[in-house]
Amino acid sequence: MTPIRLGMLTPSSNTVLEPYTAAMLADVPGVSAHFGRFRVTQISMDADAQAQFTLEPMLAAADLLADSKVDAICWNGTSAGWLGFEQDEALCAAITERTGVAACSAVLGINALFERRGVKKFGLVSPYTDEIQDQIISNYASHGWRCTADQRLHITENFAFATVPEATIDRLCREMAETGPDAIVVYCTNMAGARIADQIERDTGIPVLDSTAAALWTSLRTAGADPTAVKGWGSLFES
Repeated sequence: MTPIRLGMLTPSSNTVLEPYTAAMLADVPGVSAHFGRFRVTQISMDADAQAQFTLEPMLAAADLLADSKVDAICWNGTSAGWLGFEQDEALCAAITERTGVAACSAVLGINALFERRGVKKFGLVSPYTDEIQDQIISNYASHGWRCTADQRLHITENFAFATVPEATIDRLCREMAETGPDAIVVYCTNMAGARIADQIERDTGIPVLDSTAAALWTSLRTAGADPTAVKGWGSLFES
């Protein structure tokens, strides 16, 4: 079997996506994930926070990942949710032009899952502030996806997102389920929603799309691998 290597661009203060991605791939033979960091410490609409997502630091990290001959490079973060989806489209095109490696992103993966599943309305769970969350909701509305209920935890420090207990995320998702959305989205790759998604789906019948899981799903597809090899981490891998 030819090994498949997945490259992940990772915010420097993120401590969730690496262990969760490794856990999701633990029983998938021949597939491994490899990570490159660039500095991200705060999430807000301030100019300094926005500047963290300029192209060059991300491309420099992608260059280093390409040295390991990965089959795909994924931006495993959700900044395009508030900066605009075109941000990730431009980033992916620039990565491929610069490295020759096919590229994808968590946000574009979520959007592809919305399209495949016919999602029209969704519940949104995130650790973000009002200004970030409201911009995410507005961006999705402009593309025909309506957020009908949401929860936000008003945190700005990226490292602190990972300290939100799974039990809290579970409760927030179940509150979203009561509003009857087509899907629930855990919108942050430094928020521990992937492991609990499967059980919430079993209990509520509503798909739970975790950002880190969506990043892996789209990475596998981009690399030409089969996402259905990932078992027990939610129905998104059954698509």
